Amino acid sequence: MGLFKRLNAVATARKNLAALGVDPFNVVIDEILSPTEARIAGREVLLAGTNNYLGLTFDPACTEAACRAMRAEGTGTTGSRMANGSYAGHLALERELADFFGCSEAIVFSTGFIANLGVISTLTGPGDTLLIDGDSHASIYDGCRMSGADLIRFRHNNPADLEKRLKRLGGRAENTLIIVEGIYSMLGDRAPLAEIAELKKKYGAWLMVDEAHSLGVLGAGGRGLAEEAGVLHEVDFIIGTFSKSLGAIGGFCVSKHPELDLVRYASRSYVFTASPSPATVASVRVALQAVAQGAGLRRALWRNAHQLYTGLQQLGFELGPEVSPVIAVFTGAQEEALHQWKTLLEQGVYVNLVLPPAAPEGKSLLRCSVSAAHTSEQIDRLLEAFSRLPR
Repeated sequence: MGLFKRLNAVATARKNLAALGVDPFNVVIDEILSPTEARIAGREVLLAGTNNYLGLTFDPACTEAACRAMRAEGTGTTGSRMANGSYAGHLALERELADFFGCSEAIVFSTGFIANLGVISTLTGPGDTLLIDGDSHASIYDGCRMSGADLIRFRHNNPADLEKRLKRLGGRAENTLIIVEGIYSMLGDRAPLAEIAELKKKYGAWLMVDEAHSLGVLGAGGRGLAEEAGVLHEVDFIIGTFSKSLGAIGGFCVSKHPELDLVRYASRSYVFTASPSPATVASVRVALQAVAQGAGLRRALWRNAHQLYTGLQQLGFELGPEVSPVIAVFTGAQEEALHQWKTLLEQGVYVNLVLPPAAPEGKSLLRCSVSAAHTSEQIDRLLEAFSRLPR
């Protein structure tokens, strides 16, 4: 097979799925009906695996802003900001993001994935050290590998293990970047950020927090875990995405350090990638206002999260460690997980299936993500579907 021989394991896995009559990684959504409903294979389905935490994908103000921008400025920028220039909207969004977080600097990227790639690989290099949580997202791992810095993992959400490794670094700690996430995307648990920020300060290291799943979700103002933990002033870099609570696509980094602006001139994923479209920028700007004023949305989101988590507990399922808009339901062997996922879909419920190695601890899980747009009745439908699963 030449170059494709490295994909033999993927081919085998695909054949095994076909033999089981299930393909959870190639679902075709025929029509999106609302933030919480779609049509799949001719059947209306309840969506519980979309990361649409605040339900803003159909928000009238967001969609109208996107339409106005597209009519005024076209469908895309057709190039990077270095080559084609920055639109006024790009600059306005960066100012608004910086102001939202109380920072002096912001850079907008075309996706959240390449925000991590670009910032990590540009800030660090040979001679530096990256200390990352073992359950970090793939984009963090890829950014670390691209950087050429020494990569050290510490045990998930374990400040004692982090401190042990910081001690070993000695004077190298001042050139060490600690990276954690606000809410971890698979199990839905928070980082112990206050303790980690204390260790960062104690050893003179640097701290980056990926708030992809916690922006709009945590904190009185929706600024994420750093706000909730009261350590915004201790975090050197915040990474985020537009593709979850903000209902679009794109990413960003904000910082209190003026030198962040230099990253845009050296980051290959910024310099050589087409910039976000006018429609995306316009909708995100409106969505960011909704997040800032979204105490009611957050209350609805957490009410739904508690309802689903408590209901699944009462049904006897093994769940992730804490209540969160990301709720992991652990299953048995891979074949059992596949069968349960298929059964849920046949009942009109769509969730995410996560298999090793993507799932932590080598387990399989059914991953639910709750939205503020879900009704209490829809959460009850989810629970009813789970109650019918063979176990």
